Amino acid sequence: MDVYQRSIEFFALSAQILEKMPRGNAMLKDQLKRAGLSIPLNIAEGVGKVRPSDKKRFFAIARGSAGECGAVLDACLILGLIEPERYNHGKSILSRIVAMLTKMCWI
Repeated sequence: MDVYQRSIEFFALSAQILEKMPRGNAMLKDQLKRAGLSIPLNIAEGVGKVRPSDKKRFFAIARGSAGECGAVLDACLILGLIEPERYNHGKSILSRIVAMLTKMCWI
C-alpha cells in the first residue's frame, strides 16, 4: 500500500529529525516518536481488520497521528529545531498520507 510506504518513509525521516534535535526537547521528541510510529502501526492494524467500520476507525486514528506529527514539525520549525528543507519534506509526506487516509476513511 502506498499510504503504508509513505508512513514508513515519514517514520524514517522523523528518526533523522530526532537524532539532530538538541537536548532539552524531550516532550517534542517523545511526541514525534510516538505519533510517527502510530501512523504505520494503525494503518497495518486497519488493513488486518475484516469489518469496514473497524478498518475506517484505525485509518482515522492514523490520520490523527499524522496531524499530530505535522503540529510537532510546526513547533520544531518555530523553535529553530529543524531545517526548513527537512520541515518541507516532512510536511509534504504528511499531506500525502492525510489525503490518502481521508479517502480510505470514506470508502
